Amino acid sequence: MTRKRSNAPVFWALFGAGGALAALLGPVLVFITGIVTPVGIWMPQSALSYDRLLAFSQHWAGKAALFVIVSLFFWHAAHRILHSLHDVGIHIHAGMAAKLLCYGSALLGTVIAAAALLAIGF
Repeated sequence: MTRKRSNAPVFWALFGAGGALAALLGPVLVFITGIVTPVGIWMPQSALSYDRLLAFSQHWAGKAALFVIVSLFFWHAAHRILHSLHDVGIHIHAGMAAKLLCYGSALLGTVIAAAALLAIGF
């Protein structure tokens, strides 16, 4: 008897990686970009100037960091939304459509992020 292989470990891995990244970097990113820099407490307001952020996003390491952060946040959110739908009973009735909508949105967001980062140039 052969067992059907599941693709669930792939989505759980993306969920876990995105969750860990969101837990570790999310509050720091909000603190730096939303509080510290605009107020000018520890960093000058020019730290988040257009020219600096453009230079960061044009460097290969900046592109990689932005892509990893954005894509893993998308996959984490998609998995969390799918399981929240399951908790409220929508997943039972929607089934495959809910999976396609959630994971398709994450895939679309990942592709758009990659395209936007590549469009910025090097």
